[in-house]
Amino acid sequence: MTTERSARNLLAPAFLGAYASATALAQPTAALVLASAPLAALLCCWTFLDSGRWLLLFFSATLLLPALPLSWGGSGLHPAVVVALLGVLAGLARLSWLWFTPDLLGWALLEYTTVLGASVCIAALYSGAEIAGGSLARVALFSISIYVFFYVKGTHTFAGESFRAVRLLYWVAVIAALFACADFYFQFPAPAGFGQQFVWMETGVYRRAQGLFYDASALGNFCAFFLVMIAVSLIRRRSETPVSRAGLLTGGLVFFAALLFSYSRASLLNVLAAVAVLLFLERRRLRLRRLSVFLVACGAGSAAAYFLLPALANVYWLRLFQSFQYFSSATGAVLSGRLDSWRVLTEFLVDHPWHALLGVGYKTLPYSNFVGQRVIADNMYLSMLVETGLLGLASLLFLNFAILRTSWKARQSADSRRWFYGTWILCFWAGQMVQMLSQDVLTYWRVLPIYFCMLALAARQDNEHSLP
Repeated sequence: MTTERSARNLLAPAFLGAYASATALAQPTAALVLASAPLAALLCCWTFLDSGRWLLLFFSATLLLPALPLSWGGSGLHPAVVVALLGVLAGLARLSWLWFTPDLLGWALLEYTTVLGASVCIAALYSGAEIAGGSLARVALFSISIYVFFYVKGTHTFAGESFRAVRLLYWVAVIAALFACADFYFQFPAPAGFGQQFVWMETGVYRRAQGLFYDASALGNFCAFFLVMIAVSLIRRRSETPVSRAGLLTGGLVFFAALLFSYSRASLLNVLAAVAVLLFLERRRLRLRRLSVFLVACGAGSAAAYFLLPALANVYWLRLFQSFQYFSSATGAVLSGRLDSWRVLTEFLVDHPWHALLGVGYKTLPYSNFVGQRVIADNMYLSMLVETGLLGLASLLFLNFAILRTSWKARQSADSRRWFYGTWILCFWAGQMVQMLSQDVLTYWRVLPIYFCMLALAARQDNEHSLP
């Protein structure tokens, strides 16, 4: 017995010594993998101990890490995908959350995802296996958001401390937006798979602010989401919001400056539509003093943008003013060529009306010549009609209705936190529906999981004690 115990006592040091020797003698890449493996194992164990840790880790990775410069896909492999796989394992360790009946919103999400997945077969038929593989990858990335929704809604994730999690997420988002401002000012080397979006001025050609996102539009949409949160927070008492007034003012300055540097007019229109809905909903209880804080934050963000790059700020506001001034007389120029894309797609449906039934394949238009040329629709409703048919368009409209209905019901709750999440999502999604007229916002897979997490917090019923 003593000999056996001594052998066991020597086994661990011997294993560690052999492991250290192998790490020291390995090639640099292999040594890095071997050295980081124990840390990764500890991180996995730490993550599994709480149901919400992988989500915070995932959100931080999506906002603060760039895609890896690999040849996998058009945008490279993003580390957040690995964390998402870790989240799947966390879900498998808590299988009881799967045994719940989806409500209207749950069925809408499942239906929409099913339509996208089925459309991959149409993509393979009309555009080939390679393009269909890209479509399948995009469906898989969108499915991360669906998984986050059902996971958060069906478990005790963030139960009792959701404001604490939102506060942490808020400051991570502020850091991401602040980096986007620095990215535009210093024109850092673009991350892997960046979008080709530039601003032409007399002083030179500048890449639009995108931070660590794929393109500037995703950054603008992300900033709009948190600006709406700030607006909703300012009409409530401090105890009913996750962030202090000083924090909201600071974040508002950063988010609005990043929104301007992204040069996204559609995202600004998203904010305006969302705030208009909020003002209408709270018209009887609104205090102008609280609204003035939001206006001060936006004004400070504009001033900061003008101080850093006055030429760009002047061009942005001039372009915005001219968009309203010449919308009726020079619509094509104001919409940046979108009318030509919409005309091509409309003519294709008129000449081939049978394709309006099942579409030509999800996310094939920018990569296939099946409709006669490669087209970026820049209109989510039209792209869903052409790519997934009438069924796809109907599923999108049903999803929008279900989100608005669920968030409206959350607004009626006596729970102040559920009211907060419901009002936030209701106003923001109203702006999203407006932005869908000029952008395919449901392809922003790195920020969509955050939106659907807040939606799940709003959708959780008052009888949360019955959750597993």
